[in-house]
Amino acid sequence: MSEIHQQTALVTGSSGFIGFHLCQRLLQDGMRVVGIDNLSDYYDVKLKRARQDMLMQHPDFTVINGNIEDRERLMQLFSEHSPDYVIHLAAQAGVRYSIDNPRSYLESNIGGTFELLEAARAHPPQHMLLASTSSAYGANTEMPYQETQKADHQMSFYAATKKANESMAHSYAHLYNLPTTMFRFFTVYGPWGRPDMALFKFTKAILEGRPIDVYNYGDMKRDFTYVTDLVEAIRLLLKAVPERPKDGVVPEGDSLSPVAPWRVVNIGNSGSVQLTAFIEAIEAATGLKAAQNLMPIQAGDVPATWANASLLQRLTGYTPETEVAEGVAQFVSWYRTYYGNLSGKGTAE
Repeated sequence: MSEIHQQTALVTGSSGFIGFHLCQRLLQDGMRVVGIDNLSDYYDVKLKRARQDMLMQHPDFTVINGNIEDRERLMQLFSEHSPDYVIHLAAQAGVRYSIDNPRSYLESNIGGTFELLEAARAHPPQHMLLASTSSAYGANTEMPYQETQKADHQMSFYAATKKANESMAHSYAHLYNLPTTMFRFFTVYGPWGRPDMALFKFTKAILEGRPIDVYNYGDMKRDFTYVTDLVEAIRLLLKAVPERPKDGVVPEGDSLSPVAPWRVVNIGNSGSVQLTAFIEAIEAATGLKAAQNLMPIQAGDVPATWANASLLQRLTGYTPETEVAEGVAQFVSWYRTYYGNLSGKGTAE
């Protein structure tokens, strides 16, 4: 009998928040996982190294610390490991940082993605899955966001680079027959999260007895998506390989391209939660009351996001469903453990 082929996944940004959780899940599935991460100092490198150290304990995990913009390194990686799946999560993240440092987004998000597509063209995987963002919907006000809606008016350079990635990947899917799924994330949160995200900043400030900055005077809504729900969706989408429609006819409600094996898929919780309710969930989990600085909305921000996740459900049979109160409690529990069981100096409820 021939040996069963152990499938290989290449995960870019493997030491990042989502990449770490995804690598863990794919390793549990018995896959071989190759990670690449440059351990950038955009936020605490110690947190990234801690994630990476956990992954390196698994015998089927290999990691290369370097930039995806490095053409030769990436080509060598594809040539050596011949990944069956490529999940591209590496990016310069953050809407607000892109206002002050747009060049880093150009180099990483545009240049890095180009090099990845070139490597995939030379060594084609079964399926490319690339991270986009709900921010790509930009100025759209029709809710919930659906993949078939036009998304032409991005409001931050970060979002613009991600929308450009979608277009770049479509052209490669069309020209080189590279099956590609773009997924648009909706405010991902959970244990091991990013320190620049609201949940992390709010929890830290509340436990340290400092006020939190609440933008748009609290009148913000987000489709908060728990990280393990997101990872489960990505895992299931690996097998939902898009095919170019033979007759150019796309099923109603599907974002499949009429001319390429390419589609975009929302991954969200299918609901919009008021920021004030999110803060209340943190207060409940910490047992402390937050002092709030109410501030105007920041440039590049959108007041609301809300995903229509029916296409994800149709393709995979799965719908994210973790409630915010449960997900926030899991994060606060992790935060207290990781940072030394902080009791907090705020006002006890």
